[in-house]
Amino acid sequence: MKKSLSVLILPLLAVMLMLSSCGQHSYVQPGYVGIKVHMYGGSKGVDNEIVGVGKYWIGINEKLYTFPTYQINYTYTVSKEEGKAVNEEFTFQTKEGMECSMDLGLSMHFEYAKIPKMFQKYHQGLEDILGIVVRNTIRDALNKTAGNMQIESVYGEGKAQLITNVQTSVKELLDSTGIVVDKLSLIGSVRFPKSVSDALNSKVEMTQKAQQAQYEVAKAEADAKVAVAKAQGEAQSVIINAKAEAEANRLVSQSITSTLVQYKAIDKWNGALSQVSGGNTPFINIGK
Repeated sequence: MKKSLSVLILPLLAVMLMLSSCGQHSYVQPGYVGIKVHMYGGSKGVDNEIVGVGKYWIGINEKLYTFPTYQINYTYTVSKEEGKAVNEEFTFQTKEGMECSMDLGLSMHFEYAKIPKMFQKYHQGLEDILGIVVRNTIRDALNKTAGNMQIESVYGEGKAQLITNVQTSVKELLDSTGIVVDKLSLIGSVRFPKSVSDALNSKVEMTQKAQQAQYEVAKAEADAKVAVAKAQGEAQSVIINAKAEAEANRLVSQSITSTLVQYKAIDKWNGALSQVSGGNTPFINIGK
C-alpha cells in the first residue's frame, strides 16, 4: 500500500515542482499598476483587483500586464526615429477625394478605476493600446471629419479645427473605456500631393498679388485725397491771407488824411531844403 502511494505521490510532486519552476517573479514599477490575467482553466480572465507597486509571483497559468498611472506622450510620425521604428503617419481623404497625410502627437492617460474594464474589452498591453486601439480610433475619426472638408480648408486655417474635431470625437469614443485622450496636436504641416500643393500655392500667390494690387489702389486713392486736401488747404490759406491783406490795406487807406501825411513828412524832415528843385513846390506846406 505504501509502495503504491509513493508511486502516485512522487510523480505528482515532480509535476508540481516542474510547474512551479515554470513560474517567475514579475515587478510592478513605481508609476505603474498591474493587471493579473489567468490564461487557462476555470479562472480564465482578468482579476478584478488592480495590483499595486511590488514584486509578484506569476505562475505558468498567469500573465501580468502593467499600465502607467502618469500622462503618456506619444508621436505618430512618418519618421522611424520617433514612436515606433515604422511609418505611423495618418493618411486621409478630403471631400474631393484628395489623399493627404499628417503626423500627430498624443497626450493621454488611463483612468485608474477603469483599467480592468479596459483590459477586458481590448485584451491588449500598453504598446498595442497605443499602436492599435488608439491609433485606429484616431484614423477613423480623421477620415470621417476630413471627408466633409474641402482641401483648401485643410490646407489653410481649417486644419486647426480639423484637429480639434478629431480630438473631440476620439475622446467621446474612448473615455468610457478608461482611455482618456487629453490632447491631439499636429506635428509639422499637412502633407499634400505635389500637384495639389503647387496648385494651392499658386492660388495663394495670386490671392496675395490681388490683395497687394487692391492695397496699392487704395493707397493711391488715399494719397490723391491727401494731395487734394492739401491743395484745398493751401488755396484757402492764400484766399484767407489775401482777404486779410486787402482788409488791412482798406483800413490803412481809410486812416490816411492830408494832415497825417503832412505830420509824417515833418516828423521825418531834417530842416534842409533840396539843393536842386524844379518847378514843383516843396511837399511841406511851410506857410500853413
